[in-house]
Amino acid sequence: MGSLAKKGLNNYVKQLQQHPLRTKVITAGVLSAISDVVSQKLTGIQKIQLKRLLFKVIFGAAYLGPFGHFFHLILDKIFKGKRDSKTVAKKVLIEQLTSNPWNNLLFMIYYGLVVEGQPWVNVKAKVKKDYLSVQYTSWTVWPVVGWINHKFMPLHFRVVFQSLVAFFWGVFLNLRARSMALIKA
Repeated sequence: MGSLAKKGLNNYVKQLQQHPLRTKVITAGVLSAISDVVSQKLTGIQKIQLKRLLFKVIFGAAYLGPFGHFFHLILDKIFKGKRDSKTVAKKVLIEQLTSNPWNNLLFMIYYGLVVEGQPWVNVKAKVKKDYLSVQYTSWTVWPVVGWINHKFMPLHFRVVFQSLVAFFWGVFLNLRARSMALIKA
């Protein structure tokens, strides 16, 4: 690894250890921004929609970073930091039955109301129509991510790891929404 990259990574880890919440908030916001830019470009948007980008950054920084930070702290406190397979399975199950469905639901509502500026009646109808499909798809990806996260990642890297996967998950959801819109057109 180049000395500049190594120095940057070392500084990031230092920040993560000294200021975990702040670093996770910034990381989630930045990765949300990059994910949205990639999504906008892959879905054919020519000029970056800055308002949409800002709202995605706010969601990542104001919600995903802090929520993940405290959720993982609580899980580690409940299970006393254990990483044996039985404990990891319990953590993944709790995560998939609580935070995962909640995060998907909250994101769909936020995206419809805030990012797209849709009225509540439209957002409610979209959630009713698409939520189960999104959640089932989520359950094909996120349990594996959760297992890797709880089994192999140190506590201070878990939100960062999830944010990296969420980057790709966000691109996938945007591309899926775009392809469904094209099929209907």
